[in-house]
Amino acid sequence: MPSEKEQKVYDTLDKLSISYVKHEHPPVFTVEEAEQYWENISGAHCKNLFLRNKKGKRHYLVILEHNKRADLKALERQLGEDRLSFASAERLMRYLGLEEGAVSPFGLLNDSQKEVQVIIDQDLKNADSINFHPNVNTATIGLSFSGFEEFLSFCDNPVRYLPF
Repeated sequence: MPSEKEQKVYDTLDKLSISYVKHEHPPVFTVEEAEQYWENISGAHCKNLFLRNKKGKRHYLVILEHNKRADLKALERQLGEDRLSFASAERLMRYLGLEEGAVSPFGLLNDSQKEVQVIIDQDLKNADSINFHPNVNTATIGLSFSGFEEFLSFCDNPVRYLPF
């Protein structure tokens, strides 16, 4: 039985008529742990980083291909920020309603004030499908990239595509 936060993802995707494929697996907290379950899951696999600026006034959800490194110094320059760092578990819960290990763009459903800016690796635009946790780390769902963009449009948070 899906949790309430997981069911909210499925209900939203169903409401938007965005098809997806669900894969259940044991809890995973890192990309390295998740990789062992990807054998039968096609599409781009992502890592999701929840960052804040130095003063904690701006928050970013950074989505990039799992095998890329996020150069925070370069990202700071691209965004015009003084310093970026990982946001605390408390901020993650407050802004996206998520726990560590389950960071996902589907957490944007919980950002009613649209305070989180979404930064996406521009190379992901070339993916036919893309995979994320449905706000829990015991499942992965795959959807088309166009379906993902439709979901982002529904959430209405600011979105930028940048090179990584």
